[in-house]
Amino acid sequence: MDIEQIIADLNRRFAEPLPEFYRRRMIVWHDEEKEFVDKIDEIRLNNAKIAILTGTNYFSVKKLLAVDDTDSNYLLYSPFAYETLEDNWLLDIELYSEEFRADLISMWLSEMGLPQTPSLRSAIKPYRKFMNAKERRKKITAQTNLPTTAGGLHLSIMAALVGIKDAKPAGIIKAVLKAGLNHSANNLWQDFEGYHIADVFWRMVAQGTGYAQENPTLGALAVHILLTAVSRTLRQEFLKGLDTYISTAHAAFCYDLVSDWLYAEDHHALHEIAEFAESEANLHERFMKLEIADLLHTAIFPCVNEIILVKLMRDMEKNVIDPKFVKEIVEKRRTFAWYEASRNFYEGLYQAANMQEFFNSHADGFHAIAPKKIWQGYTEEYYRFDTFYRLFHRSYDASLKNCHADLSDMFADIKDMAEGLYVNWFLEDLGTSWLNAVEESLSAHGKVPDIPMQTDFYRHKVYPADSRVYVIISDALRYEVAAELADDLRRETQSKVELGSMQGIFPTITKFGMAALLPHKRLSVEEKAGRLSVLADGESTEAPRRDKILKAANPKSVALKYKDMLGMKRPERSALVRGMDVVYIYHDTIDEAGHSENSIFGACGEAIEEIKNMVRIITGEFSGTRILITADHGFLYTFNPLREDDKVDKITKSSQDVDIARRYAIVRKGAAPEYLLPVKFLDGDTEYDAFAPRGNLRIKMKGGGLNFVHGGISLQEM
Repeated sequence: MDIEQIIADLNRRFAEPLPEFYRRRMIVWHDEEKEFVDKIDEIRLNNAKIAILTGTNYFSVKKLLAVDDTDSNYLLYSPFAYETLEDNWLLDIELYSEEFRADLISMWLSEMGLPQTPSLRSAIKPYRKFMNAKERRKKITAQTNLPTTAGGLHLSIMAALVGIKDAKPAGIIKAVLKAGLNHSANNLWQDFEGYHIADVFWRMVAQGTGYAQENPTLGALAVHILLTAVSRTLRQEFLKGLDTYISTAHAAFCYDLVSDWLYAEDHHALHEIAEFAESEANLHERFMKLEIADLLHTAIFPCVNEIILVKLMRDMEKNVIDPKFVKEIVEKRRTFAWYEASRNFYEGLYQAANMQEFFNSHADGFHAIAPKKIWQGYTEEYYRFDTFYRLFHRSYDASLKNCHADLSDMFADIKDMAEGLYVNWFLEDLGTSWLNAVEESLSAHGKVPDIPMQTDFYRHKVYPADSRVYVIISDALRYEVAAELADDLRRETQSKVELGSMQGIFPTITKFGMAALLPHKRLSVEEKAGRLSVLADGESTEAPRRDKILKAANPKSVALKYKDMLGMKRPERSALVRGMDVVYIYHDTIDEAGHSENSIFGACGEAIEEIKNMVRIITGEFSGTRILITADHGFLYTFNPLREDDKVDKITKSSQDVDIARRYAIVRKGAAPEYLLPVKFLDGDTEYDAFAPRGNLRIKMKGGGLNFVHGGISLQEM
């Protein structure tokens, strides 16, 4: 500011009206830098006198202002800074006077609302380049707390440069490291050097983290912070030889910095830094020598998850690890950082451990003789093994989308182990026990006595309802998937949720199962154009005809499709069910995926979410209070390709075939397939006989569709 501008500014201020009760105006011009000491004598003011402090005239100036001349306006020029308030002889006069400063630093401090203390004035001098831009000064004033000390100013400038409002060392260090460990490519670091605050940064780093080197680098700082932090969760002997990277006295600061970052939104940046530190300190090789228990509580380095997984898979493949211990490890690691990157492997191992644990508790097999006992065992407990297998493969399928050099092949070995347990033990042993128990009943009656029948569904579940009933029929929603759906509904809604079972009609395929769920007195079949149709009391049960059959039993009924309803607006959906007593909603996600050879177990998860969505629509939009969720049939699924001895010949002539698939055969009477089990077909009141493969076998046929099948008599299908 030039002298003419200063004179004009001072004259303007002296010309302003006086505050209330004031008889004159006193302005103290602070010029600690003595920038205008050689020009003060040139200044002449229109309506004020000037008193100049020289360092030896405090008493005479105070006498002048307080005693000799108490009426004139005065400009008191003070080119001094005082260490303490007691050193300032004219403090009492300054307290009732106005302040004026003409130097750039004073204007900056005033603009930012910072105190005009000697320490702040001194601290701001090296940062003239930073302060020259108004936008950068605004970033100081935008801080959560304005600086009042030199140290606070340093922090605020660094915080402004990195773009945070809370000027704390941890946040500043994190922002700098996040911008990159290469100094020349780190834009923030270039700013630190350009605005002459890099040395201050390193002093702050040394104080907080203990990292102090003659030629410090961001890469070495990152390694130091992470290893110092991990020293809080690993025993000292496990880090022997890395002492130069670790400052025990600063472990708390480093641990807090890293812990907060691990669970922040920008944690992905830490992942890259942690991998750099792993490489620099050769941690992978070091940690591989440790036991799982030694690493269990360590979360900072991503390689820890990989190492734990490698060790778990090796031990599980050798069958030398307790499955309960595996589950405990997974449950512990779920709460730690970087879990998402390894989720599919961990969750897959969790389900594999569930399978092994189940096997251990049922190693003697399934020896119940009565069909109802086996049915009860399956609906209360055994079905969980199907769930474990399904959830394992859901994780395995997901893992294939992101191949891992060290883990994917080992996970495939675990998959083979799980497949062996499921196919060679569970399906084989349970299937054999079930077949031995029901073979005679199925052959003689086509059903198992004392177990509720699917054909009685409408009569026993829908017809007696005393309020509107919604029926969601999900194609191929087998029992174990329904059990998971029931658990979800109990947890996520305020509803009373009950889970029950009924035996599906044979063959367990869509056209028979869907017909069985409709109101009817008698089911029959009709052969037209080379295919078999199912009739309910003489009426076709094909999808377009189901609404008519429902209305024949109750005119206030309607048959709808989930996909159609989902695409409608709320008023359109509501109009469809208004005034109805019975609403059938058909849903087809699992069966559709299975027959198109898509991810069947992924489709099971989608089906659960879609049905829950339909439940929300019914309870929320329709105010529904009674919902029945059921299926036309279940399914069998095995992941690995089937061997030739998993298939069986139907041994019938083509002229005898009526409806043949992988898991059932409907043939003209008189045909007798040698290797298939006879099942009485529709009470025997037809021109046809029916047969099913034993156990897990498939009928040999051309084409695909070997892994996902239904139509047979396994518990999973029925």
